[in-house]
Amino acid sequence: MRRHHESGTPDPEVTMPTDGGSDRILQLEEEVQQLRDAVVSHAVVDQAIGMIVAIGRVSPDQGWTVLKEVSQHTNIKLRNVAEMILVWGRTGLLPAEVRAVLEDVLDRFGPTQIPGAPPER
Repeated sequence: MRRHHESGTPDPEVTMPTDGGSDRILQLEEEVQQLRDAVVSHAVVDQAIGMIVAIGRVSPDQGWTVLKEVSQHTNIKLRNVAEMILVWGRTGLLPAEVRAVLEDVLDRFGPTQIPGAPPER
């Protein structure tokens, strides 16, 4: 069923579900869940950028670039790298590959040795 303008012509942008709306409700519930996930993901990424900013003594824009490059060079999704960095902040544990790439990327912004890294020889 389509809604009609006052003139009686169908409104192409508004379609009313014919099945009682159950498909539309499911679609909207899925969209709400996706938005919730996006909000959580955004918070995780922002917190990880904050850690990179503090540890690497870089600007927030540089922190975003560092996080993005670590994700690209390790072929790990950005959100997952961000989660690893947050776990590292709580436990001191960071996968060796991620640690090495993080150090390399931060080195381009200035000499930095991240806490818990093995001493240089």
